[in-house]
Amino acid sequence: MRKKGFAWRVRHFFVDYFWLHMMLLPGIAFFALFKYVPMYGIIIAFKNYKGAGGGYAGIANAPWVGLKNFSVFFSSLYCGRVFGNTLYISLLRLIFSFPAPILLALLINEIRRSWFKRTVQTITYMPYFLSWVVVAGLLNTLLSPDMGAINVMIKAMGGTPVYFLTSKTWFRPILVISEIWKSIGYGSIVYLAAITGIDQEQYEAARVDGATKMQQILHITLPEIAEIIAIMLILQIGKMFDDNFDQIYNLYSPSVYEVSDVFETYIYRNGIQSSKFSYSAAVGLVKSVLALLMIVFSNRASQRLGAQGLF
Repeated sequence: MRKKGFAWRVRHFFVDYFWLHMMLLPGIAFFALFKYVPMYGIIIAFKNYKGAGGGYAGIANAPWVGLKNFSVFFSSLYCGRVFGNTLYISLLRLIFSFPAPILLALLINEIRRSWFKRTVQTITYMPYFLSWVVVAGLLNTLLSPDMGAINVMIKAMGGTPVYFLTSKTWFRPILVISEIWKSIGYGSIVYLAAITGIDQEQYEAARVDGATKMQQILHITLPEIAEIIAIMLILQIGKMFDDNFDQIYNLYSPSVYEVSDVFETYIYRNGIQSSKFSYSAAVGLVKSVLALLMIVFSNRASQRLGAQGLF
């Protein structure tokens, strides 16, 4: 029998899975238009682009300055502050925000009454669907030094009102706490799905052997979902330099720039508000390279520890 050629196999593959490929098209189009095509604009990081002369033509005709924009950033006072704030806030989120959905999923899994489990899931999911604009408005009202519920209680106990959102001491904890409140329910979905797929006979055998609930969690549940935790951890580490811009931008003010100004907000202020397009593109490229290095590092570390990596 004549062996089928490569071209025939490719054509046959696309015919057999035609509708599956059609389902992929929107996603491919999204990444092509909004992720790959704009990469041409990275070249302005090495030019002195003022925004004049149109889009692609203006970029092509802008004078070349080499690494000047990078040199300006690395020699500025803002470099250390932006890098330090980004790393510190990301580490706080990694320590406190990342385990929160895992703990919630473990707790929900132990609920035996289905109606109560659904109620808890619904209540914890709801904040995720609020925009950070709405959440910022709620926090401003709740933490207001005059009529905010928190400060009303502080004054009722004889204390002095605290300006939480303008305090360098309180701003970072507020970022972490508000993010946990907003995303803990939605983030627990993937872990609940993984827990659901665990063979229940393992729990039955453990109960027969006299294992407590905590022992079942430590020796069955957590090892079974370790792969999912590792993948989610890699993704979280990869986003360490992609701070939640919406959250910080809607909550911060010049009085807390020293402890809250991260790469995203610094790029926005310089690129959009100050029209320093080339300089902000250079800072953004630095941030992207650092994020890529973090993903590669975390993926290698995950594989060395025996877990499955992303690639």
